[in-house]
Amino acid sequence: MGYVSAVPVPQPRAARTGGAASSSGARRSLAAALLLGALGATVVLLSAGQIWAEGTAAVGGGAVPVHADGGSVTGVPTALAIVGLAALVAVFAVRRTGRTLVAALLALSGAGAALAAVLGASDSAALDAEAARISGNTAAVVDGLSHTVWPYVTAAGAVLILAAGLFALRYGKAWPAMGGRYERSGAPRATRRPATADPDRPEDLWKALDRGEDPTHGD
Repeated sequence: MGYVSAVPVPQPRAARTGGAASSSGARRSLAAALLLGALGATVVLLSAGQIWAEGTAAVGGGAVPVHADGGSVTGVPTALAIVGLAALVAVFAVRRTGRTLVAALLALSGAGAALAAVLGASDSAALDAEAARISGNTAAVVDGLSHTVWPYVTAAGAVLILAAGLFALRYGKAWPAMGGRYERSGAPRATRRPATADPDRPEDLWKALDRGEDPTHGD
């Protein structure tokens, strides 16, 4: 009668390294999304405060220089960059469908901020309003209108936010999520102890006996 060997069959190398490769890829995509989102939002917030347009306004027979920053031209990129930052954090607090929705919001925030910045690069309404304020003439318009490079820098930062959202849509399902083990304070949740049986209630006595406890034994 023959014997069956119990020696384990070696697993293929690809099977052993497949899980590690998948985990490594998830970490890389996670790091890329975090870097792109944070960098993009920072660029948008900083460049939106720079001068986007310049010109001159006629005041008292002379010309006075006027300028408008990104916030005066349009506040959309700044607002959407803040929304993008919130969505970037929220991606790790939700799972499954919720994560997909938040990732889509992140991508849309970047796309909207980029579009608003490009449209603002040729806008003159903010400078006209500044010229009217300085000259005291509501019909005044700015002369020698020129735009700086900052609207396009803002758009580039918004594209980074968009890229972070696309990374989250593509790879977010493999990213870790915040666990529910700890409360908001960071302390472990207290273990709930079973209620002490009341000797005067028969139903509590039977339940205690079913659990293998002695209902007549006090603490």
